[in-house]
Amino acid sequence: MNNHRIATSVIGSYPVSINNMDFMSRYFTQKEINWNIYISSAVQDMTQAGIDIVADGQTRDPFIQLFTRKLKGCRIRDRTEIHEPIEYVQPITITDQQFARSLLSSQSQLKGVLTGPYTLTKSCVDLFYHNEKELAFAFAHALHQEAQALLPFVDFISIDEPFFVNECPEYAKELLLTITKGLSCPTLLHACGDIVPVIPALLEMPVDILSHEFKASPHLLNAFKEYSFPHHFCVGAVRSDSTEVEPVQEIVDHVKKACDLFEDKILQISPDCGQRLLPRTVAYQKLQHLVQAGRIING
Repeated sequence: MNNHRIATSVIGSYPVSINNMDFMSRYFTQKEINWNIYISSAVQDMTQAGIDIVADGQTRDPFIQLFTRKLKGCRIRDRTEIHEPIEYVQPITITDQQFARSLLSSQSQLKGVLTGPYTLTKSCVDLFYHNEKELAFAFAHALHQEAQALLPFVDFISIDEPFFVNECPEYAKELLLTITKGLSCPTLLHACGDIVPVIPALLEMPVDILSHEFKASPHLLNAFKEYSFPHHFCVGAVRSDSTEVEPVQEIVDHVKKACDLFEDKILQISPDCGQRLLPRTVAYQKLQHLVQAGRIING
């Protein structure tokens, strides 16, 4: 089936238990929130479950505000508003990744996650550029600087573009190339949902690994049969939109179907998407079962 080991991974976000009283107390006393507590909880769950490639859990902010909060030109109200030119002025996720790295053994790897420029563009109110493409490239140039800053701390960089499921613009390839050009670590593109209409475009993307929601959308396997695969794959193998914990054998059977199609192109298996909306106990059990299935598949 495969002549190499398939790694277990995560997509990005992870549920943690937030102490609301502590948040309120620190807000009123203007004390800084200790985000390391929450990052540590996420990383600890992932490593204890046995995941090979972990993330910091994206605990600090929702995945849009996590980036727009620190980019010049953005202000956050009900939504992020673009009111002047986008400019990268300081690291965004570096501190969190440094801390996550400090928690890992030499056997674990770390994935840095960037919210994609097209998803950022479609999630913001543009009061400055009045041009979707121009705004998207402004975000892409800023994200390239963040990606370069991540290189000393991460083993992979993933670009998350959930909006590609709705629309993949004709300039998408160039947009991603703006971010990935010159990077020395493997790159991923994660696009969840029913991506069947945009598969041809995705297969043109300048990344090393494509990551998709194959468990909730198993028909994607049939859709990919029509194409050749220049990329490697990260196969979604447990659902992120359901609290049902998949039995280990169900995960094994699912991944074997994917292996029949992609063969040695599969490098990683993971949840379909980020797990932030799941109860923490459920998210952890899903990761445990994913790891057990991976061990069976790897023999």
